[in-house]
Amino acid sequence: MAEKDLVYRGKSKDVFSITEGQYAGKYRFVFTDRATGYIENGKVVFDPGYDTVVGDIPGKGAVACRFATHFFKLLKAKGIPSHYIDTTKDNEMIVEPAVPLSMAVEAPEFAGSAPLTNLEFTWRNNATGSFWRRYPFVKPCKNLNKVVEAWTKGDSDILITLEALEASGAMSKKEIDQSVELVKDIAEIVSREFTSKGLHVIDGKFELGRLKYGDGKIVIIDEISPDVLRVCKGYSPDKNGNCSIYNKCTITNYSDGKRTIKNRNQVSAADFINIFL
Repeated sequence: MAEKDLVYRGKSKDVFSITEGQYAGKYRFVFTDRATGYIENGKVVFDPGYDTVVGDIPGKGAVACRFATHFFKLLKAKGIPSHYIDTTKDNEMIVEPAVPLSMAVEAPEFAGSAPLTNLEFTWRNNATGSFWRRYPFVKPCKNLNKVVEAWTKGDSDILITLEALEASGAMSKKEIDQSVELVKDIAEIVSREFTSKGLHVIDGKFELGRLKYGDGKIVIIDEISPDVLRVCKGYSPDKNGNCSIYNKCTITNYSDGKRTIKNRNQVSAADFINIFL
């Protein structure tokens, strides 16, 4: 793969255009060993809920690709459209070119103006991570019934309300409703698959877009991998779906105006990445 064919370099994978052969005109996803997380007491902590790349996990890319293959094939079997075509190598996947949900800048003549390049949708089974940090009045691990939020994706992801998406003209109300329904449908499939393995999905994030040569329908693009899911073990819901052992699992802290939250029972990507292979 020539560097000149590089379309996009993300936190966990690189995207290349294919210029010849069977898949000419398609994109090649190369899943890398790069991993996100944070630094705590001078040590690297890998956590897919964070946006900063903090190191590499050897072999992670190949396993993430096989993991994503499993879920894209499962979605296809369930009638959920995506951009997935084929998996050709341990860490390489072929996909249809797609246009992320985006919006051109309306007033480029003003300094600081910038386009909306793409959107990411988070869905949450339980209140933790950035959701709890933003809304600390909520009990940790409360059942959120797969609440969906939209984020502008970039070096630093920024929350944007669904109403603001419509008001800005980035998406119509119909498109927003369709996107939320699609995200919840996929979240339910993914959650059930983990439940079948004795694990619980805390939250996840999906990217949506339109196939470049499609009919304009919104589909799931990008990836479904351990890089976009947080999973725990020992989940014990009460009658309302709230985790009943949150007081034994959750650790929070408030210092220098910043809140942190961690879950003792959260499973590292390295520990659940192989269960569907």
